[in-house]
Amino acid sequence: MKGQPVQYRYVTHLKWIGEKKGIISSEGKPDINVACPPEFGGHEKIWSPEDLFVSSVEVCTMTTFLWFVQKERIRLKSYTSTAEGVAELVGKNFQFSTIHIWLKIEISSEQDRKRVASIIERIPRFCLISASITTEVEIHSEIVLT
Repeated sequence: MKGQPVQYRYVTHLKWIGEKKGIISSEGKPDINVACPPEFGGHEKIWSPEDLFVSSVEVCTMTTFLWFVQKERIRLKSYTSTAEGVAELVGKNFQFSTIHIWLKIEISSEQDRKRVASIIERIPRFCLISASITTEVEIHSEIVLT
């Protein structure tokens, strides 16, 4: 008897609330106000699809990293990151060409430094979001012993 392939589904709902604004929701989670970004005739101070796209890669990078850290039993002191997506005209369309993610990771053991660096190298291959897009994801890291 063959097993079914692993498959997960993620459902969201979007309601237009006027102008170029909406509310995105998913069962059991807080709603998020979304809008078209100002550079495309939208609104400031509201999450745009572009913000959400870049942050999706950033969050997936973190959760993938944390999965490996837990699996390898590394004592992590802190993790912070900043991400920047570069959207530019490619041919006749705007698209994200690159997403840069800068990690700052604090550890307490020098012997964990190489293991952490190895994990960082594996993230783009194992992060579901990075593996699902054609945008190049570049991870820059600073590993600090404290």
